[in-house]
Amino acid sequence: MTLPTFTQLLLKAKKEKNLSFEDLGKLINRDEVWVASLFYGQATASEGEANILINALDLQSELEDQLTTPPVKGCLDPVIPTDPLIYRFYEIMQVYGLPMKDVIQEKFGDGIMSAIDFSIEVDKVNDPKGDRVLVKMCGKFLPYKKW
Repeated sequence: MTLPTFTQLLLKAKKEKNLSFEDLGKLINRDEVWVASLFYGQATASEGEANILINALDLQSELEDQLTTPPVKGCLDPVIPTDPLIYRFYEIMQVYGLPMKDVIQEKFGDGIMSAIDFSIEVDKVNDPKGDRVLVKMCGKFLPYKKW
């Protein structure tokens, strides 16, 4: 997968400054996952947020346009991801997607979970058998309308 030029610039500057997504998120009062999605062109920053990040990373102001323009979302190639970590999420949805859908619809009715009114948290859980990844997704329930 070839990353957009602005993504490469942002990631390189972040590495050179030895900053984490959490560090950058604190500067603009945003979650680390949201900041990472911004870097990958999947979120839109305000002018103020873009300027703070550009200054913190010592980058050119020309990046403001890429950071503040609403992106075309969900355009990862190939359709079936080949990166092992991303593929595991795809695999999780293949195995547990329909069961999750049934459980959600039993609890809420016929509808979907919003990916717009949505948040996600990634935490590390220490475990003597090997550290674990805890992913929490929280999306507004949107019922299907009858007419």
